[in-house]
Amino acid sequence: MSDNLHLSLLALAWILYGLLHSLLASTAVKTGLRRRFPAQFRAYRLVYNLLAGILLLPPLWLLFSYPGTLLWHWPVPVNRLADLLALLAVAGFVWSLRYYDTGEFLGTRQLRDSRDGVQDRAPLTISPLHRWVRHPWYFLGLVLVWTREMNAAMLLSAVMLTLYLVVGSRLEEAKLIALYGDAYRRYRERVPGLLPLPWRHLSAEQAASLQRRAADGNVD
Repeated sequence: MSDNLHLSLLALAWILYGLLHSLLASTAVKTGLRRRFPAQFRAYRLVYNLLAGILLLPPLWLLFSYPGTLLWHWPVPVNRLADLLALLAVAGFVWSLRYYDTGEFLGTRQLRDSRDGVQDRAPLTISPLHRWVRHPWYFLGLVLVWTREMNAAMLLSAVMLTLYLVVGSRLEEAKLIALYGDAYRRYRERVPGLLPLPWRHLSAEQAASLQRRAADGNVD
């Protein structure tokens, strides 16, 4: 397979992944499936996550099977700093799990509780990381991606994943506004989306106030 063909297939695989992942997460699709399969819909979140994992396999295989040489090497000591940032990002993922309802996220809680709602019902949670950036997992993912030394396939993937996270965060926030209303709008005004900015963050007290506002159903 030529390099151009390999990279073209990789780009197509990422585009298809992004489209399918976003389509399956949309309220319209979930509403339609719930109407058609009401008894089975409580398993949707779990099936969605399984499909997301399976759909990742083609672009990942194309990415890691690309034989091209590296476009650049991080010089010493930049390479050590890049590796440190990547390790901190992994640690951030692990540490932040304590602030997520993993059962809700994976879909196992919906099965146990026989819940079949279209929207997730988890309360608005503003963790320490969420006080600095609205999508901490997206931010940590970007750190992991952009601290790697890159060949053409990795660079292409990094660009496409970045674009997907930008678009995906906008789609996700439309649903969060519908779910949490004015509390989330105020949160979005005060905290940046993907990249932390030192002058824009919430104190612990401000975060708790917004969480109480969302819990009280203050939605307009």
